[in-house]
Amino acid sequence: MILVDLNQVLISNLMAQVRGKADVKPNKEMIRFMVLNSLRGINVKFKDEYGEMVLCSDAGDPWRRDFFPNYKHSRKAARQDGPFDWDNIFNIITEIKNEVKENFPYKVMYVENSEADDIIASIIKLQEETIYLVVSGDKDFIQLHHYGNVYQWSPLLKGFIGEQEDPIKFLREQIIKGDRSDGVPNILSDDEIFVRGERQKPIRAKQLEEWSNVDNIPLGSETKKHYNRNKKLIDLSQIPKTIETNIINTYKNYKVKDRSLLLPYFIGKKLKTLIDKINDF
Repeated sequence: MILVDLNQVLISNLMAQVRGKADVKPNKEMIRFMVLNSLRGINVKFKDEYGEMVLCSDAGDPWRRDFFPNYKHSRKAARQDGPFDWDNIFNIITEIKNEVKENFPYKVMYVENSEADDIIASIIKLQEETIYLVVSGDKDFIQLHHYGNVYQWSPLLKGFIGEQEDPIKFLREQIIKGDRSDGVPNILSDDEIFVRGERQKPIRAKQLEEWSNVDNIPLGSETKKHYNRNKKLIDLSQIPKTIETNIINTYKNYKVKDRSLLLPYFIGKKLKTLIDKINDF
């Protein structure tokens, strides 16, 4: 099964068009073509080996923000200070995502309060006998490689990633270091460190190596609390049961759209190049 991080495909194609051109408004028609052609390319490249393609996307406020209000806090601030009209960008992304859901013969999974990471992890845990290909450059998925039936391909790097990593040790390192891009501090820093705009207390390479090789890290109570905070946010085995159940029920009950909808959709959107390659979808 091919599990595509749809948000990454959408954002990467959009940013490829506007990068370095702050005064240029995103062209919805061009972005639509680029996204659909990317999905076509993924399907053609991998369907014979991995089978069905499932598209996985974020939806609503993530449950992690309920647990940790500063989750991805810096991204919102960066968007507000940046040169792009993100309201317009997200409207385009939502429109294209809904078009794919309504017209393409794929499961397009977005479940309230969950992220693509949650959907991908929940599906992988559901069917252990299936061989999975995760299409994403997100390092968070490397932890899922410990299942032994999971591979990961990065569209940006155009190659497989994480094959040389020990997924258990990698996960421990991520928990210890945190993830600045998601607003998650390291385990030596408090919850508000990024909100205050301060630097984290550094973790020495020797500490990281020592701590990432043991199950029970000898930590003080405050640092242990921070470790548990990060484990909840980063470890995909920690998805709340209610979220996981909702994802699985949505997946099992999903009714894929008929392929007959593709041609009128391509005609209506004037996607002549894709009409010629309709069998690739």
